[in-house]
Amino acid sequence: MTRKANFKINLGLYVTEKRADGFHNLETVFYPIDNVCDTIEIVPSETMRFEMTGGDFVTDPEKNLCVKAFRLLQEKYHLPAVSIRLDKQIPSGAGLGGGSADAAWVLKMTNEIFNLHISNGLLKAYAASLGSDVAFFIDNVPSYATGKGEILTPIDVNLSGKVISVFKPEVSVSTAEAYAHVTPLPGRPSLKNLIMEPIERWKFLIVNDFEKSIFVKYPILSDIKKKYYDLGADYASLSGSGSALFAIADKPLKLRTYFSGIDL
Repeated sequence: MTRKANFKINLGLYVTEKRADGFHNLETVFYPIDNVCDTIEIVPSETMRFEMTGGDFVTDPEKNLCVKAFRLLQEKYHLPAVSIRLDKQIPSGAGLGGGSADAAWVLKMTNEIFNLHISNGLLKAYAASLGSDVAFFIDNVPSYATGKGEILTPIDVNLSGKVISVFKPEVSVSTAEAYAHVTPLPGRPSLKNLIMEPIERWKFLIVNDFEKSIFVKYPILSDIKKKYYDLGADYASLSGSGSALFAIADKPLKLRTYFSGIDL
């Protein structure tokens, strides 16, 4: 079985508090994008195998989220071994959730291959145990997210007639690095309401809290956001904890001629 795993962007991201367990509570809107996809293949195998192309070299397959996702279901449902092949096209360290998407699709594919009849609700619970935004990719629809990102409510975000452009510069930002320097701020108007405002007003209303500290350390990211607006974007933002940025506009906005990196 072969499936395509898409990525997501964050339409706003508020870090509201640091939790007692060391994680952070947040508020965001996840929005799925299929400009570029990873390809996942799962087939029967006498022994467990994992192969990845197009991404970073894998020294220990057991640390990959795809393998962790399969192992989780294998242990609970006593499944035989499989071979997983992952072709990475979604860049890492970009705030696009590529690894989380891969894990979610492995859960869904394993459920289908072995006829486990696991409900979406339970799949999302399994997904949340693997990572904060893995659960989003189970239903894979625009969603208002709270908690660590695992409490999800579908939301009707109207982007009809708009084009979403995404640019990944050569800079990468680790999630740990981003959270280490963010300052939680509670008590703001809810993104669930702000996202209903006209897109043209979002740049005055909706922010990504990671931009404040990440832009200081990596000024090129601020330059990229500004260029998107110079080119006519209605809204531009860092996605997740970065380093990819996206723009919503009436037409595609390509940045490869201005900066080193890739347009997705």
